[in-house]
Amino acid sequence: MTSQSQGIQQLLQAEKRASEKVSEARKRKTRRLKQAKEEAQAEIDQYRLQRENEFRKKQDSIMGSQGNMSTKIDEETRTRIQTVRGNYQTNREMVLKQLLAIISDIKPEIHQNYHS
Repeated sequence: MTSQSQGIQQLLQAEKRASEKVSEARKRKTRRLKQAKEEAQAEIDQYRLQRENEFRKKQDSIMGSQGNMSTKIDEETRTRIQTVRGNYQTNREMVLKQLLAIISDIKPEIHQNYHS
């Protein structure tokens, strides 16, 4: 009977050791999954940072060229405004004289619909 109880004790101990090994394996698996997740997140963050830097460079190059266009358009606008102001100064007196001449040169006429 003692050999039978010894056998049962050995089986219980073996079952306990197996349970501990399974538990330890699950813990290792959990740690490894957590570590893999952290590594993947770090890799994702690095990739995102790289892509954001590339995007910023492209955006800066595009915005830079748009900034140059804006400067060019501003210069052209200033030039046109100066031209219009110059034409105004040059032609102002002549136009005023023509307007005054038309207004002051009154020619009385009978209206075409007037019947006497």
